[in-house]
Amino acid sequence: MGITCVSNKLFKSFGAIFFTVLLSILLASNTQAFQWHHHDSAYQNQIQNESGTIAVANLPNEARETLRAIKQGGPFAYERDGVVFGNFERALPKQSRGYYHEYTVKTPGVRSRGARRIISGKASEYYYTNDHYQTFKRIRE
Repeated sequence: MGITCVSNKLFKSFGAIFFTVLLSILLASNTQAFQWHHHDSAYQNQIQNESGTIAVANLPNEARETLRAIKQGGPFAYERDGVVFGNFERALPKQSRGYYHEYTVKTPGVRSRGARRIISGKASEYYYTNDHYQTFKRIRE
């Protein structure tokens, strides 16, 4: 009984130490991942600010088709096309709710709506994103 008691105490001590070390590693890696993600986002925003536009001719074919459908008032490929875009990421110029609308740009080989969108504004401005609202480029016509 004395050996069992000692081994239980050692096991509990080892378990506590192991748990503490594991928790420290996880916290450190999450902090590092956050720092890298933050750095990457800042870098992407810098790139976007430097080259924040894209010519219609440089859009993927599917984006040009979506833009054409938007200007014609449809038809649209997806049920959610035309819904209000909330601009919750605040990546586009601030406007009142309902100013922006989003449209899906088909992505070959993807069964879902994918990440590509065109956002239209009431003043006939259009923005393209290929990374699901992380970055935008204003479309030059």
